[in-house]
Amino acid sequence: MSSSVDHPVSSPSVHLEGRCGGRMFDCRDVGFIVGEGEDHDIPIGIDKALEKMQREEQCILYLGPRYGFGEAGKPKFGIEPNAELTYEVTLKSFEKAKESWEMDTKEKLEQAAIVKEKGTVYFKGGKYMQAVIQYGKIVSWLEMEYGLSEKESKASESFLLAAFLNLAMCYLKLREYTKAVECCDKALGLDSANEKGLYRRGEAQLLMNEFESAKGDFEKVLEVNPQNKAARLQISMCQKKAKEHNERDRRIYANMFKKFAEQDAKEEASKAMGKKNSEGVTDEKETESQSMEEEKAEDHV
Repeated sequence: MSSSVDHPVSSPSVHLEGRCGGRMFDCRDVGFIVGEGEDHDIPIGIDKALEKMQREEQCILYLGPRYGFGEAGKPKFGIEPNAELTYEVTLKSFEKAKESWEMDTKEKLEQAAIVKEKGTVYFKGGKYMQAVIQYGKIVSWLEMEYGLSEKESKASESFLLAAFLNLAMCYLKLREYTKAVECCDKALGLDSANEKGLYRRGEAQLLMNEFESAKGDFEKVLEVNPQNKAARLQISMCQKKAKEHNERDRRIYANMFKKFAEQDAKEEASKAMGKKNSEGVTDEKETESQSMEEEKAEDHV
């Protein structure tokens, strides 16, 4: 596939042929908005590929379940869960996506409301990668927006906060915990006492075995909302996991030290045996030498 184009593909027209196990299950010309292929029974892997394709370029994509139809499969096409797919894709034409600098603040805020809703629909449907694309648009449009009126600034901050919190939830579902933490950090940069931001960062850090940091976030949740029962349970979980982790580490190190001690003992025994054998050889030589001297003395007499 060729290198990324210098403009984002927004509304492509493509010809695609999809196969699974050598069987063609899809062959058509279709137009759609990149990031919304799911609405046309197109897997997310094709959306990702189109972001880097040139006009009239043809490519073959090998999609694993993560970028195909996933655990749900696609009964409409007779695709089983977790199937491996092959797609031949030709980008026939496309419309260029509007750049952020080409949009005024009013348009950005209007579009933010639209993609936020789309992202929520995808999230509720378990389409987390598709949701990430929608929420990410809000960030790309508004994160670096300056010179806003008080009303615009308030609306922009509200959209950004929601986008970062929702992105964090998507990344938790996708098991991309570092990204989840980064999004929570962004959200907490906008609202340091945000209950959801603290809780989700705690969740991500707990799953990364960062038990003390996670516990600290859940404790902050309780400072914000003492009635949050889930946070109390998570604090207990952090303590339990930390104890289990420490005990496992102690066992591992104890076994390591035992093996090192056994190895050292073997080496010492080997050295001692070598030294004993060496002394035995020396004694034999001394005895032989002494006998020869006695024989010489007898001959002389």
